[in-house]
Amino acid sequence: MDEELHDHDRGLGFDLPTLFERRRLFTLFAGAGLAAVIAGCGSDTKSSVTTNSAAASASATDNVVVGTSPAATTPAAATSGSALRVIPEETAGPYPGDGSNGVNVLKDSGIVRSDIRVSFGSSTTVATGVPTTIKLTMVNASGGAPLPGAAVYIWHCDAGGLYSLYSQGATDQNYLRGVQEADANGVVSFTSIYPACYAGRWPHIHFEVYPTLADATSASNRLATSQLALSKEASAAVYAGAGYPNSTQNLSQVSLATDMVFSDGAELETPTITGSVADGYAIAMSAAVTV
Repeated sequence: MDEELHDHDRGLGFDLPTLFERRRLFTLFAGAGLAAVIAGCGSDTKSSVTTNSAAASASATDNVVVGTSPAATTPAAATSGSALRVIPEETAGPYPGDGSNGVNVLKDSGIVRSDIRVSFGSSTTVATGVPTTIKLTMVNASGGAPLPGAAVYIWHCDAGGLYSLYSQGATDQNYLRGVQEADANGVVSFTSIYPACYAGRWPHIHFEVYPTLADATSASNRLATSQLALSKEASAAVYAGAGYPNSTQNLSQVSLATDMVFSDGAELETPTITGSVADGYAIAMSAAVTV
């Protein structure tokens, strides 16, 4: 399994070209007037899109829409008339399940659900691990208004580091994948488990944002693709318990500074995480997207 996951992470033929191409495209957009510059892998923080000069000169604290309280329904920084920093575009990796690399689970009946722990369809296997809720608030980068009706697709590995649909031993499963439609406050919520740390990658969760639920059937319709960088403290506590083989060792061998995705900064992709192994964890973050 370690060898397979290592190949996934080090699959430079897929991940890095995708990552660099998306950032190259964002830079081209900047030339068209969006003032966007996506940082290279060696920079300290990811760049972002702003839509007015005041926001461009404001501090990161003023513009960042991250780390909202799990109980919050709208981001505190989303003030009327302000421009917010757009969630960085990241690689979907080789296991997206959105039709961009083989199978497209987005077209399957049952993918729209809040509890993603159980496979649907021909399998009813339940992914086990520390219970975790994931709440994302979608807002318009221009002005910070919530995006009701937007759709969010999330997916992540299981406690053993396997991705359903793709990884050997989980190809007949589709757990830990799901789509939700944002409510009136732009909020989507999922019930899941805490993901493992597999060789070469920092603990993370993938997500894609779509304009509407009807659009969430193919990767070609997405507004944004990004990832959540989970905290070292919560991850270490989870992996110290049973059920997460090799995760403690894998976590000790990677850092945000060396991770292939987050090495150029993760401030816009770092959620608030509260809870405990005994009680479960709550992950919450707001993400600004260009619509």
